[in-house]
Amino acid sequence: MWEQLGKFILKNRFVLLVVMIVVTALFAVWGSKVEQGYEYTKAIPIDHPVNIALQEFKKKYGEDGNVIVLGVQTDAFFSEKFFNQYVALHDDLRKITGVIDIIGIPGAVNIIKDATSSQLQAKRIFPSLPLSQQQIDNSAAIFQNLPFYKGLIYNPETQAYLMGLNMDPTVINSKKRDDVVAAITHRIQQFEQNTGVEVKLSGLPYIRTVLAARIANEMRYFLIASLVLSAVILILFFRSVSAMLLSLGVVIIGVVFSVGTMHLLGYKITLLTALIPPLIVVIGIPNCIYFLNKYHTSWQKQAELGNDIPVQQKKKNAIVDMVSRMGIVTLFCNVAAAIGFAVFALTKSAILKEFGIVAGLNITLLFFISLILIPIVLYFLPPPKNRHVRYLDNPRLNRWLDRLERWSLSHRKLIYTLTAVLAIIAVAGTFRLQSNAYMVDDVPKTDRIYTDLKFFEKNFKGVMPLEILIDTKKKYGVTRNFSNLTKIDSFAQYLAARPEMARPLSLVEGLKFARQAFYEGDSNNYAMPSELDLPGLSQYVNMRNNSAEISSEGENTFGKLINRFMDSARQEARLSVNMADIGTNKLPELLTDIQKRADELFPADQYNVSLTGSSIAFLEGGRFIINGLKESIFWAFLLIALCMLYLFKSLRILLCSLIPNVIPLIITAGIMGWVGVPLKPSTVLIFSVALGIAIDITIRFLVNYKQELTYHHHDVKSTVIQTIHSTGISIIYTSMVLIAGFVIFCFSGFGGTKALGWLTSLTLVTATITNLILLPALLISLSGRKKQ
Repeated sequence: MWEQLGKFILKNRFVLLVVMIVVTALFAVWGSKVEQGYEYTKAIPIDHPVNIALQEFKKKYGEDGNVIVLGVQTDAFFSEKFFNQYVALHDDLRKITGVIDIIGIPGAVNIIKDATSSQLQAKRIFPSLPLSQQQIDNSAAIFQNLPFYKGLIYNPETQAYLMGLNMDPTVINSKKRDDVVAAITHRIQQFEQNTGVEVKLSGLPYIRTVLAARIANEMRYFLIASLVLSAVILILFFRSVSAMLLSLGVVIIGVVFSVGTMHLLGYKITLLTALIPPLIVVIGIPNCIYFLNKYHTSWQKQAELGNDIPVQQKKKNAIVDMVSRMGIVTLFCNVAAAIGFAVFALTKSAILKEFGIVAGLNITLLFFISLILIPIVLYFLPPPKNRHVRYLDNPRLNRWLDRLERWSLSHRKLIYTLTAVLAIIAVAGTFRLQSNAYMVDDVPKTDRIYTDLKFFEKNFKGVMPLEILIDTKKKYGVTRNFSNLTKIDSFAQYLAARPEMARPLSLVEGLKFARQAFYEGDSNNYAMPSELDLPGLSQYVNMRNNSAEISSEGENTFGKLINRFMDSARQEARLSVNMADIGTNKLPELLTDIQKRADELFPADQYNVSLTGSSIAFLEGGRFIINGLKESIFWAFLLIALCMLYLFKSLRILLCSLIPNVIPLIITAGIMGWVGVPLKPSTVLIFSVALGIAIDITIRFLVNYKQELTYHHHDVKSTVIQTIHSTGISIIYTSMVLIAGFVIFCFSGFGGTKALGWLTSLTLVTATITNLILLPALLISLSGRKKQ
């Protein structure tokens, strides 16, 4: 069949070449339209309880993770020079398209009791620019007498000050956000130059924007780096510019197909899908090496036939032999690699589904690209010269292959003993593995994204949003039941006392502010109103209208804060709190403690308390992905095992094939445990990917072993020796390409991509050793007799 396919490809070479060019051009057009992913990628499915709760919250109260926070730390904040610059920054940022509102000191309001109208009036504390030092001092004294703002937008102990930019979700979830964030950062840079004070930046919209830009840049960098590295390795191996250009052409077409596929399927570039183009290069080059290696081997045999056969016919025979011998091998190798990626599509996570579908589909397409393009181009190229095939007789590599042969034949017990010892040590390390992921897990600790986030955690206890909803199950149950208000206050105090959480914002904070105003602004009266306060306070605070009457001057600050903490029926109260990025390991314990305290204050038969927010969804998504990836490893292992069983139709060979590939995975997991690399989405990804790629080595070795077995009259030892020497060189070369290709990822700015690089490289190194030493030993030991 494969021989006939080789002849068919050469016979119809012009038609197939035109089809390939046309299809590639179409995919190039589609690929040019692929967009960067701007929406917050959901790691958990739509029907997941955490996602359902978050979407219900957004319907009632709007987005919770659309605030960009700015922070400064200085003891000269209320000096005339600095504060006027700060107010100008505040006013200029408000004018930027996409900025809905700003919460900050320049726009802070005070509530004044107006006895004449029996209302509480909201007035801006700081007048318009320019401000004299006397005006700033007078206004600052009023501001610092308002406990409402303490810990919210300033920290008097550390002299840190915060400004929150409430962003338009339609802008921040589109490509316009790059320009918006660029405008914000440009204005901030001007402020830094004018004042000499560094501004800290954080918040989910900012983090997402910066990371998305880095993803796009890294994709281009790694794609170029992988192509250059592949070109260098190919030149060193084959000493042929044409072989190098042919191989690069194959993988470049594969990259075009992968990007075009993203657009056709409606996917966008994310942290995972950005890895696919360089992965296509890394995986596609071994296809080319194996095809070219077999072509060169076949050509040498044809060249020895003498001059009776025309050169073109010899070349045609070599090409057909290449297809017939390597077609089935490369097909199953690509299928195995595709399975390693495609199993991610079986998970319920959208981000993994997209990665699995695009990667699995295009690795399969890569086989057809190689199968069609390589024979056709080789047909038009001149036959290989002596320098092009000199690598087949590399003396140094042949000496190493001789050593591998001696090890497999004469030291099998030692091989098994060392393997068992390493496996036991590795298994012990796996018990030390911990599962943990953070919001900014993939950026280094020296990165500004990380250090700025820690600034807000240190001074304001974090910027990650957590939302708590308390349903009283009764209309007006929040405002007409004083007991409920006191319970909410008690719950808020419990949350504020936790070291990883800031002071919550809720309706009771507004009532405390109103009580302070009712008692002529005395800060000692910033407290929850008592039942004795209510008769006098009620005529100033109309609870049916949420809060005090707010003048237009202050409606964008205090009024909006208060009015957003109940639903329209006054049945449900909302507590909004910022928290630190504590990771998926500690988050369940924190949420359990919060829920336990909530159940004590709000019995389940009378209330319904739910915890939600983007932070919970993000961190829960990390755990969800890890669990999904664990399942994908099982499915990858099972499907690859079935492919091997179908290919070789022997349980003995199936066992021989799986052991050398399971051992590297165990060793990698053990090393992760011993060195303290946690299980997280990026590191669990390694096992399925490495299994799918490493099994290629096994397939190529065993297919060649099976083909050679009949030529050696089923003598297992002789066949193993021949297989080591016939496939060893190409296995070592392709392993070097794969390892070097993944090492490129070690230069990433993302911790997860770095981990993917060095851990996958480690797994492939181990897999190469086990497949060239342990696999031959197993074949000999499990044969049971000289002939099978």
